[in-house]
Amino acid sequence: MSATNARITPFRRLATAAVAVLAALGMAACSGGAGSSASSGTQVGDRSPEQIKEAGEIVIGIFSDKAPFGYIDANGKPAGYDVVYGDRIAADLGVTAKYVPVDAAARTEVLASNKVDITLANFTITPERAEKVDFANPYFKVSLGVVSPTSAEITDVSQLAGKTLIVTKGTTAEAYFEANHPEIKLQKYDQYSDAYQALEDGRGDAFSTDNTEVIAWAIQHPGFSVGIKSLGDTSYIAAAVKKGNTALLDWLNNELVDLGKENFFHKDYEQTLAPVYGDAATPDDLVVEGGVDTTSTN
Repeated sequence: MSATNARITPFRRLATAAVAVLAALGMAACSGGAGSSASSGTQVGDRSPEQIKEAGEIVIGIFSDKAPFGYIDANGKPAGYDVVYGDRIAADLGVTAKYVPVDAAARTEVLASNKVDITLANFTITPERAEKVDFANPYFKVSLGVVSPTSAEITDVSQLAGKTLIVTKGTTAEAYFEANHPEIKLQKYDQYSDAYQALEDGRGDAFSTDNTEVIAWAIQHPGFSVGIKSLGDTSYIAAAVKKGNTALLDWLNNELVDLGKENFFHKDYEQTLAPVYGDAATPDDLVVEGGVDTTSTN
């Protein structure tokens, strides 16, 4: 438990290291081996599980600055809830995982351009995204949250009218507020670390992204509170593959069924998320096992 805490606690300090370390990883992954498999001649992104096994490596897109889901730990290594899942995918394929950093807005593009086999970056399923990529069944569920300074806490969306809300480009928060609240001015950033820095610097009145993320961040940053803990409909997070790669998609869905039998994501939660959330959330509030949300009333 102490080792896990040591990885997660340096929330802000890891952002700078994340950019440098995973940028290097990304360049390595995108040059030489990331575009094709020397043994099979098949491009990354188009490969079946058997071709990935033959190549000995799977290329996975992750966040580098979104603790506790995807970030760089104190040892300069990828870590977090999504990375634990990625490591298990690689292990069950019998290959090595190579992680490539992605921005939120580029999660579909890295698949379309054959930079990764899987995007595993806290990726929320939406109809628009599903037109561009193929989503596996979900492994996590979220809604939106809003974090703001405690001294000027935002507890209702109506309080944001005429104010500035920080969002990250390409996220469900950006889409939600653009569609539902044109009266709110949006200040957009490519990186989560930049968005949080803007909030701390007072460049905006509040920041919105997944409730799981803002709750975790506020716990570690005194002076900030999540005044809106649930906004909009429940959304689901899943791995995504290049459009049309049904072989890899089917493998992922079958893998989810097998992982559900051992409560894999509950264990992942206890390892990576519980030290952050404490009593603010429970695994059953957020985890989806076996690819099916059995708590859903829809």
